[in-house]
Amino acid sequence: MLKTEVSASYQELSEDVERVSENPTDEREGEMEVHEDASSVILPAVFLVYQTISDFREKLKHPVMSVTYKEVSLYDAPGIAFYPGKARLLSCKHHYYDHIPPLINPGQPGHIECTTQRINYTDPFTNQTMKYALVVQGPRDVKKKELVFLQFHLNETDQDFSAIDYLLFSSFQEFVNSPEKEKFMKDCESSYSSWKFSGGFRTWVKMSLVKTKEEDGSETVEFKQETSVVNYIDQRTKPRSDQLFFVVFEWKDPFIQTVQDIITANPWNMIALLCGIFLALFKAADFAKLSVKWMIKIRKRHLKRSRQVMNHIS
Repeated sequence: MLKTEVSASYQELSEDVERVSENPTDEREGEMEVHEDASSVILPAVFLVYQTISDFREKLKHPVMSVTYKEVSLYDAPGIAFYPGKARLLSCKHHYYDHIPPLINPGQPGHIECTTQRINYTDPFTNQTMKYALVVQGPRDVKKKELVFLQFHLNETDQDFSAIDYLLFSSFQEFVNSPEKEKFMKDCESSYSSWKFSGGFRTWVKMSLVKTKEEDGSETVEFKQETSVVNYIDQRTKPRSDQLFFVVFEWKDPFIQTVQDIITANPWNMIALLCGIFLALFKAADFAKLSVKWMIKIRKRHLKRSRQVMNHIS
């Protein structure tokens, strides 16, 4: 019985030794398997690092637009620059609560109860043509729905269509205080858009203010407008070949809109996340290293024990 057991043990060990001798790369293959297991742990963390950095760069390229609204009771009175050409200002007056009294003697000179200034300057785009502008102080009190109502008159004209150009800028007082008013108007014309209102109509302009904060900290101002046009019914007795222009300026609402680009990518959050990822990478690499050493040690111990048993049996 003992002889049978010894023979069986001898056969098993002989098979182990044969497998070892026939497959001398088993140990290296075991190490490769361990390395592959370690790679399966490390690769997802490496991909997460790449994805985190890519997301951060995309957020830097595409900031989120932030829009805030500030309520005011008084605006800084804007400047309204008219380019009437041959037309003449007949009347100008401030009214409140959207009420405009009926016209008295339309087409005849009336009261000019607005603050105005006239200025000549060269065209900023050609530097040759002289331009004449009539600058009027706009409304301020948005709570009382202050408005400015103006009437212009144009005698006979050979043009098929008649219109008066105007532009808006943010502060009439800045224009008054400017030591170089010509340069001021050139800069305004270069920076702001111009609009028109036609003869034979009453054009009602409702303004809103938009401020944009740039990356360098500077601030730009832009006007948005909503206009409504009503036909003027000329009730003057004699046939007329002249044109009357009526225009109203009023603030749309008491809210100043501020637009700013906000970068949502927080570098400190990204650094903290990367630190956590690198720590996980370090632990994974350390674990893989220890696993390789442990597997090699176990393999060597098994081979050593097999050789000792074989020597003992021999």
